[in-house]
Amino acid sequence: MTPMTRVSLAAAEPVIALGPLDGRYRPATSGLVDHLSEAALNRNRIHVEVEWFIHLCQQQVLPGLPALTAEQLTQLRQMVETFGPEEVAELASIEAQTVHDVKAVEYFIVRRLDSLGLGNLAPVVHFACTSEDINNLAYAVGIRDAVTTVWLPAARGTLRKLESLVDDAATTAMLSRTHGQPATPTTLGKEIAVFVHRLKRQLDRIERQEYLGKINGATGTYAAHLTAAPEVDWPQVAKSFVEHLGLTFNPLTTQIESHDYQAELYADVARFNRILHGLCVDVWSYISIGFFRQIPVAGATGSSTMPHKVNPIRFENAEANLEISNALLDSLGATLVESRWQRDLTDSSGQRNIGTALGHSVLALSNVSKGLGQLDVAEDVIAADLDANWEVLGEAIQTVMRAEAVAGVPGMDNPYERLKELTRGRRVDAQKLKEFVSGLGLSAQAEQRLKNLTPADYTGLAADLAQQHRG
Repeated sequence: MTPMTRVSLAAAEPVIALGPLDGRYRPATSGLVDHLSEAALNRNRIHVEVEWFIHLCQQQVLPGLPALTAEQLTQLRQMVETFGPEEVAELASIEAQTVHDVKAVEYFIVRRLDSLGLGNLAPVVHFACTSEDINNLAYAVGIRDAVTTVWLPAARGTLRKLESLVDDAATTAMLSRTHGQPATPTTLGKEIAVFVHRLKRQLDRIERQEYLGKINGATGTYAAHLTAAPEVDWPQVAKSFVEHLGLTFNPLTTQIESHDYQAELYADVARFNRILHGLCVDVWSYISIGFFRQIPVAGATGSSTMPHKVNPIRFENAEANLEISNALLDSLGATLVESRWQRDLTDSSGQRNIGTALGHSVLALSNVSKGLGQLDVAEDVIAADLDANWEVLGEAIQTVMRAEAVAGVPGMDNPYERLKELTRGRRVDAQKLKEFVSGLGLSAQAEQRLKNLTPADYTGLAADLAQQHRG
């Protein structure tokens, strides 16, 4: 089925928004409106109902069902493609009378059948369906499309910016800080590459996500289906329909699709968020010690009272939005996998917040991308920090002494303890280290190797490891 161009549901701005995603931050999150708003849910319900109607007719599962013409198929699907503000209002007026959202969708479709020459087929709309047959599929379509067309592209865009930073800083030697203390040097690019690698693993999981659906009646038994048409292989009809929607068929459910796939997805997105949160904290910390300079935005105010400041607000805002997103994702993942007996309605209110949960993640991705675009690596500050911490070469010296001892070089006893006495709790400059090395009695080759070593050179394979993100 060739997709048509749909009316965008995100075009109209809310007059007054209760939440920031539909107000202050709408430009960053509006892409989700076409998939996870209440209007999008209703459009997806119409999509599911129309496709079920078409499926039943094309499969001719009931005596007397006609094969639909190409023109009728086009006109039926136009209900979905042209669904816009006027149709949203019409559906709302129907629901005001039915006090039932899915029933309103059924009536909305039936109203249009006469004009298509299909008025006699009104009983086929919503045939053998419980509301959850329509809802679970509508949500699955909306969640899938939101993730694949909005969230994943935003995540990949942020990763591309991180990869560019890795490439630029792959060889920029930097003092590490383990437990907040000076430690074995690395490169800035390698440290960012660690986050790239971790985030990519989560994206790989999310890209492989299955989106499940079912259409098997009031308690998942096909009882109404079989009573009306006992000769039909209804599980096969249901499976082919769900797969026609681009979803994975769930063959065994209660009244509801069990939502396990949603919990899996939200756990992976939340894990991605947490890794990104860690990146934000690290970048914020690097900014605070001057390893990154922030590029001022022309005309922007850094602080309302201190003119010299450029605050790292992009990363701070990202942290907050990631935390809000995860609070919702964790709640959804825990709530949606449980249902009392064959059905309760706790999932209904929960699922209406999926857009908010993903919206705060999308907003955080936007914040991080903008923040990364305003960073400049302060190589002079990073180099000066390294040069002020020659004691980090103590690890290299004591390790070489261990190797020399194994090779039979005399006088290499207690290497760790000797370096601890020299370096712990005190600054050691290049001259003092070289004098210490000269007095150890190392082999000539080992002694020269250590004398030539500087903190900026002591980065091992960090530069090579940084480039592994391209593998």
